[in-house]
Amino acid sequence: MKRAFEIALGILTAIGGFVDIGELVTASAAGSRFNMTLAWATVLALVGIMIFAEMAGRVAVVSERPVFDLVRERLGPRVALVDLIASFVITLVTIAAEIGGVALALQLASDVNYLLWVPIVGLLVWLIVWRLGFQILENGLGLAGLSLIVVVIAVMALHPDWGSLVHQTAHPHIPADVSVAVYFYFAITLFGAGMMPYEIFFFSSGAIEDGWKREDLVVVRANVLIGFPLGALLTLGLMAGASLVLAPRNITVNQLFQSALPSSFALGRVGLAVAIVGFVACTLGAAVETALSCGYMIGQYFGWLWGKMVRPRDDARFHVVLLLCILAATLIGVTGVDPVKLTEYVVVFSAAALPLTYFPVLVVANDPEYMGDKRNGILANTLGFAFLVLVTVISVATIPLMIITKGGGG
Repeated sequence: MKRAFEIALGILTAIGGFVDIGELVTASAAGSRFNMTLAWATVLALVGIMIFAEMAGRVAVVSERPVFDLVRERLGPRVALVDLIASFVITLVTIAAEIGGVALALQLASDVNYLLWVPIVGLLVWLIVWRLGFQILENGLGLAGLSLIVVVIAVMALHPDWGSLVHQTAHPHIPADVSVAVYFYFAITLFGAGMMPYEIFFFSSGAIEDGWKREDLVVVRANVLIGFPLGALLTLGLMAGASLVLAPRNITVNQLFQSALPSSFALGRVGLAVAIVGFVACTLGAAVETALSCGYMIGQYFGWLWGKMVRPRDDARFHVVLLLCILAATLIGVTGVDPVKLTEYVVVFSAAALPLTYFPVLVVANDPEYMGDKRNGILANTLGFAFLVLVTVISVATIPLMIITKGGGG
């Protein structure tokens, strides 16, 4: 039973990373516009995040130190500082987007303008990261996020032509009325959403928080093999639901409520209610993950005490960073910036910065001084280097594609 609950870290990481406010809308938008022909981008992201999360988790449990701590030591403070600045800025803005996402989900349930919810959600996120222990946090939010499985149940309830869905997935093509640039821009947003840098920092730091040791490598791999595929399944469920319900009606998705329409159409008010609960849970989980990740990055880079396993009075600097990050994110949210658009741009810029995160992980995972006999083997290195090349190509292409397509709209 203890092992089963330890899988909650993978569930929380996968749901918070794979399915956040940006993914809720982007996956639905891709399904309504391209049907299932972009499913490959989500599957590719799944493979990539599983490869690097396994490395990061293995590094953490073997060395008993988090990845960012080792990156600073192995590559030096200057290189690590570049990684810190890029990852921190992207993750800080992501907190703002996720807080706005929770507020949008609460607006669906209450008809109260989301801007009034933003400061309340910001306060809730701070109370969670300040007061709740890590295991309560991961188990509670991870399991609550499972309510989003309603999007998959809704697809089943629609009794689709499974052969057609599989054919679209297995035979991707660019629709005649869509440019190549727009198609690949959407592909990059889906790929980037599944490989956000903070997922690696949160997962490796969570392994330290949970006290995993070398003998817990099986738990690391179980988290990777169960948690992340679950996140991808939910993303594909959102895409399929939009393909079945929204695409035939020419509904273009650019608001959160439209992502809930397939569940409402298939399962009625109950489906809508459960979908809203799932939206709140997964965006709140993502907000907590990103907030903690900011604290982890700063604390580990400067060598502070950090984490939920330490009392707030003993790692006060870590908790001050959390408070300031959540406050800054909340202030961004109350300006009225669209959380959906904000997250889409965050995903694009994080895709551009992916090599800064994944190259150091690959270096440390190959270092015998830290890893001993648990360093990367031939398969891990082959896959790792292949994805490093891929994310490098994507990082070069991302910004030009965003400009050419005007953020996917042109």
